[in-house]
Amino acid sequence: MKVILKQDIKKLGKKGELVDTSDGYARNYLFPRGLAAEADSKAMNEFKNAESSKQFKIDTQVKQANAAKEKLEGQILEMTAKAGSNGRLFGSVTSKEVAREIQTRFSIPVDKRKVTLDSDIKSFGTYNATVKLYNGITASIKVKVSEA
Repeated sequence: MKVILKQDIKKLGKKGELVDTSDGYARNYLFPRGLAAEADSKAMNEFKNAESSKQFKIDTQVKQANAAKEKLEGQILEMTAKAGSNGRLFGSVTSKEVAREIQTRFSIPVDKRKVTLDSDIKSFGTYNATVKLYNGITASIKVKVSEA
């Protein structure tokens, strides 16, 4: 019997998937507990609509990520920081500050966890950074730190 899962079920599938189970398992366990619905024509139509809306959402996010990559790729972010007499910064420039600078300069919302710095920025200079925009879509930027 084909059923559409309403919740994740171990060893069977994830929520929203169309799976094939035995008739007894579906009627005696899944349906009474509200874990699945029978895959009749109405449910299948809703399932197809949900799948197409998921795919549309993913396509939109990929398109936005590619546009953001075009904007960011190869850009140089110039940041200022205070330092002591020997050229070492008071603290360091973090991925949080880089993400905030990307937000203000390019209007691209980036989570600080998606910004990866090649090395800790503790002195003046130019450093490489990678920004993960979507699954498999990344942009490489340079961060130039100068004295404030």
